[in-house]
Amino acid sequence: MPRMTAARAAVEILKREGVSNAFGVPGAAINPFYAALKASGGVHHTLARHVEGASHMAEGYTRAKAGNIGVCVGTSGPAGTDMITGLYSAIADSIPILCITGQAPTAVLHKEDFQAVDISSIAKPVTKAATTVLEAAQVPGVFQQAFHLMRTGRPGPVLIDLPIDVQLTEIEFDPELYEPIPVHKPAASRKQIERAIQMLNASERPVLVAGGGIINADASELLVEFAELTGVPVIPTLMGWGILPDDHELNAGMVGLQTSHRYGNANFLESDFVLGIGNRWANRHTGKLDVYTQGRTFVHVDIEPTQIGKIFAPDLGIASDAKAALELFVEVARELKAAGELKDRSAWAASTQERKATLQRKTHFDNVPLKPQRVYEEMNRAFGPETRYVTTIGLSQIAGAQMLHVYKPRHWINCGQAGPLGWTIPAALGVATADPEGTVVALSGDYDFQFMLEELAVGAQHRIPYVHVLVNNSYLGLIRQAQRNFDIDFQVNLEFENLNSPELGVYGVDHVKVVEGLGCKAIRVTEPDQLLPAFEEAKKLAAEFRVPVVVEAILERVTNIAMSGTDIASVNEFEDLATDPSHAPTAIRPLAAS
Repeated sequence: MPRMTAARAAVEILKREGVSNAFGVPGAAINPFYAALKASGGVHHTLARHVEGASHMAEGYTRAKAGNIGVCVGTSGPAGTDMITGLYSAIADSIPILCITGQAPTAVLHKEDFQAVDISSIAKPVTKAATTVLEAAQVPGVFQQAFHLMRTGRPGPVLIDLPIDVQLTEIEFDPELYEPIPVHKPAASRKQIERAIQMLNASERPVLVAGGGIINADASELLVEFAELTGVPVIPTLMGWGILPDDHELNAGMVGLQTSHRYGNANFLESDFVLGIGNRWANRHTGKLDVYTQGRTFVHVDIEPTQIGKIFAPDLGIASDAKAALELFVEVARELKAAGELKDRSAWAASTQERKATLQRKTHFDNVPLKPQRVYEEMNRAFGPETRYVTTIGLSQIAGAQMLHVYKPRHWINCGQAGPLGWTIPAALGVATADPEGTVVALSGDYDFQFMLEELAVGAQHRIPYVHVLVNNSYLGLIRQAQRNFDIDFQVNLEFENLNSPELGVYGVDHVKVVEGLGCKAIRVTEPDQLLPAFEEAKKLAAEFRVPVVVEAILERVTNIAMSGTDIASVNEFEDLATDPSHAPTAIRPLAAS
């Protein structure tokens, strides 16, 4: 049997599990693993500037393509604790990433050695498994089990902690004999699917709520086929956005308190039956449950059995992988359609599209400083259906979800549940690494941008091009808007007069200088007619120089974006609504008279 260090065995297993990219920062306690990574070859490593950044790069890499598992690597102590946020955002959105940390020698783990922390205990609540490996011979089995866990059932992250002496110990291991453990996913029975379709068929105004679990299962085409067979309108969740194109005749819009369409909420409120697949009834999707559930029958399909009934009790719950369930939904629907036993939903579907053509928000403003709505309008013009958008949280993300258009799965890449500021830049770098020839466009407010802007240097060093739209109002905009309920505007102002850039007025940080100092390109826009040319120029610069290109739009200081603090029936529309087609010229459907 061949002999090699446990660290080398770990690297060989990564390759045989399909890993081709890793993101991380070396250090003393993980250097044996890095030595094995170099000696073995076959895994491209991207050096991050911050270990949390590496974890978000791994997330973006996983989210960009079905089957990907991003790997992030760091040394002992603070490297592991820095990656906790990445693990939290991954488990919250059911994203498999593997976090590998170095650790102090096993003999001193209990002696408060330098940078020795019980990272496996810290990470347990935000992983499917977190293990400090104390015996070198266990390393292959622990890695084998990690990939099995990440892919089995509800996907999620795993942490493996490797003491330095364990990494260096030689073990008997033959990579040629290694085999991944078969993955298990629960599957619906035909009887369950028949009952669900029977309930759907008994309704008058059904909708399908399509969640991120469908994208995780790589089952978007099946969902579209099922919707087209039955004629049932589809409401994608924020994590499921792109499962079917925004301009599809059965796309009824998104629902929620914040990242929703006016017509999406209106369509849902008219429904009487809801089939949710691969979704978790997130509170910012549902709002108050009495409004969301009143007068409706619910069927919930989810890969995680304990997710069913967690938020409210459905009339029927089915524990199943989304793909396994949708294969049966399509099979049964085909049979019923051939037998003429499916209801005609054309009038109901047409009514959802009528709302889509009448209930719109205004985007065309000529104001200086810019109103954010105009930025998204021009993004719709500049970036086509192949664009992958990456964003995390804030008024920029909320307004973007209300006004941008997405046409394909994995083309809206959003950290949905955790929403950590700073996520966008490293996640975009991970996405662009996974899709180097694609069009990747990130969207940030100024505070999200400032949290981890040092990671732009990674894009410059490793030649990872993408376009980053930075909407700058020098404010913590979402928190300011939330503080209205407390009648305060406190500790949310970011403005100051920059002594080195007086032309910015009170907008403070000179992002153009910072971005250029990090080796990237930047364009500042102050007037609406400059937006489209700037986006076009950014695409050219990214292609020419193969680095991130930032387009900074200087916004008006205060804009309140439409949202509700309570329920989906009472969204506060702070701005003017569209009453003429010229008010929303890039809307999916031209505005019709209401």
